[in-house]
Amino acid sequence: MTAKRIFILCGEASGDLHAANLVREWKAMDSEVVFKAWGGDRLKAENVEVLKHIKDLSYMGFVEVLKHFFTILRNFKECKETLLEFNPDAVILVDFPGFNLRIARWAKERNIKVIYYISPQLWAWKQGRIKQVKRNVDHMYCILPFEKAFYQEHNFSISYYGHPLLDEVSRFRNLEDRLNLGPKPVIALLPGSRVQEIRRKLPIMLKAVNHITDHQIVIACSDQISPEVFQVFDTNHAKLVFGRTYEVLNVAKLAIVTSGTATLESALFRVPQVVCYKSNFLSYLIARQVVQVKYISLVNLILNEPLVLELIQQHCTENSIKAEVLKMIENNNHRAALCAGYDRLIKELGSEGASKRIAKSMLETF
Repeated sequence: MTAKRIFILCGEASGDLHAANLVREWKAMDSEVVFKAWGGDRLKAENVEVLKHIKDLSYMGFVEVLKHFFTILRNFKECKETLLEFNPDAVILVDFPGFNLRIARWAKERNIKVIYYISPQLWAWKQGRIKQVKRNVDHMYCILPFEKAFYQEHNFSISYYGHPLLDEVSRFRNLEDRLNLGPKPVIALLPGSRVQEIRRKLPIMLKAVNHITDHQIVIACSDQISPEVFQVFDTNHAKLVFGRTYEVLNVAKLAIVTSGTATLESALFRVPQVVCYKSNFLSYLIARQVVQVKYISLVNLILNEPLVLELIQQHCTENSIKAEVLKMIENNNHRAALCAGYDRLIKELGSEGASKRIAKSMLETF
């Protein structure tokens, strides 16, 4: 039997993480499979040939996308050329919908099997894109429990096997390597994995906690970001830790978190958190018109309630962050309520083993 050829396309750090775990489980069941990808260091660590790195792909916000419009067009052209040369049996598209939905249409027109892993957030905005999905995607896998019902309402069958972050956190807890940060309690800052969001939010986060001297401030930096990015900030009272977010969360007393996957990761480690979001003002105004969700953090979205405080745009200020940080430090009942909510969230996400179940399902489609 000829070895299967699979091309993976992800554009962000979280997608790289989930794709790498999927590859690991797939190879355990099919050692002959050949993977190539656009991805990051996690996929590289699984011996996948990464032809383009995610640091050259991800742009956040409408204005940023416009500024890099011609670069994005070149990326589309390069991706199509890569797919034609590799001639895969299937392309696995991981989240990253602005790019991947267009590639899905192009691949489907050329009779390449299209598997979408980690559903684009159609339920949040541009629900009309469901027509593109139904037309161009052969099989969809979601990782949020409420997404299956959304697709059922639109007469499109998808698969939900649980959230793969449960596996990642469990794997970390089985490791012996731990971060030793000393006796002071830790306030973790998670400023994001994109340069523009780090530049916009990290200064506010730092100012909010610089006055807190009985805690140590630790910035969990993405290993996809150059250390030079952080040199322009006043980090004299903070410790930079690269590529060890879970180690930081494992010892953190509380966290200030940029909206995204990190909000869910913080919850899985049962770390009280305040969630921050601040974008280019024009991008924010446009988003206000098109986004159709009550919450921005995965924690609140999954629970469908405002468990963690979300500080969005003009509310994302030094004083508002500081007030919530002090509340999390001083109010035992507040911390207990957050952790009780996290327990309900973890139960909602299901059991461990999602990556293995998803890989097995994908294999069975061939």
